[in-house]
Amino acid sequence: MTSRRPTISDVARTAGVSSSTASVVFSGKAAVAETTRQRVLDAAASLGYTGPDPRAASLRRGRSGIVGVVFEEHLGAAFRDPVKTLMMDGLADGVAPLGAGLLLLRDHSPGGTEPTLMTAPLDAAVLIGCSGMLRESLAVVTARGIPVVVIEGDAGEGIPRIALDNREAQRQAASHLRAHGHADVAVVALPIRAGWERGWIAHDEPIEIDVTRERLAGARDVFPHARVFSAAGSFIDEGLAAGRALFADPSARPTAVIAQSDLLAAGVIRAAEEAGLRVPEEVSVTGFDGVVVDGLAPYELTTLVQPAVDKGRAAGHAVAAMLGGDPAVSIRFTCDFREGNTTGPVTARAAEQPMSVPR
Repeated sequence: MTSRRPTISDVARTAGVSSSTASVVFSGKAAVAETTRQRVLDAAASLGYTGPDPRAASLRRGRSGIVGVVFEEHLGAAFRDPVKTLMMDGLADGVAPLGAGLLLLRDHSPGGTEPTLMTAPLDAAVLIGCSGMLRESLAVVTARGIPVVVIEGDAGEGIPRIALDNREAQRQAASHLRAHGHADVAVVALPIRAGWERGWIAHDEPIEIDVTRERLAGARDVFPHARVFSAAGSFIDEGLAAGRALFADPSARPTAVIAQSDLLAAGVIRAAEEAGLRVPEEVSVTGFDGVVVDGLAPYELTTLVQPAVDKGRAAGHAVAAMLGGDPAVSIRFTCDFREGNTTGPVTARAAEQPMSVPR
């Protein structure tokens, strides 16, 4: 009896083929006669050989075969956001030629037992710019000398950035509302910093998260005095809470709401219904992302459609380029404006309301 792990040479010897032929059967990199392939697989099964040892392959390459993807929120919460799910699909496609796997990490480990940016064996890291801890994560990765790509965040010169035209896109949605006669408009924003718990923000409030700041700047380009309620995350429940705050006072309700994500917009619409407001006759609502939101029918959001899969794939290609010794370029994607049935002209009843006072 021996506890030694069987090797590809053992399989080749048992099957009566060369080691290179046996290796090809498991790698799939070249065609092998079906009878030979089956003989090798039968020999492997008899020996208990389950495939090449990934640790040996990693040692030969000098790599771990792992690309870390860093989120701020709990990972379960992150995957409630369809934008992040689509982005991860694209990222997985982008790193597939490397034979690498994705390791999902939080930018901090509350329990102290999870793998972290400091401890995980990584070949490269992808940082998500919606995190309020982007700068701290970047410092850790840079100190380790790990190649890094940032999606929708400004990490500074020399760091490849996969960007989106957040300001220009949000300005387009705001201009659409202005063309419909809206003047009293409120914004439901994404979090403005790490640990933000939701609430009204002052006009001069510092905004530390790039995506929130850029989208808010686009809205303020058109409506400079718009009131802003910042949610704790991109979730329908957060949009509902924000909408309740916006519509609580019948004398100070906005005629339109710019939400910085489709999930937030869906929550705002639910709050409008709770308040007895018709959408879009009494309040117009715009979103951002262009994702499918379950349970939103019969509404079709007026929104900005972003290429979430393409963003993730571009980040994966940038990682592959850097690990291959090639320069990685920054890419800037654009959104498409899509008009739905959640926006319309200011009606006589909405126009009669006193204009709300900016906070």
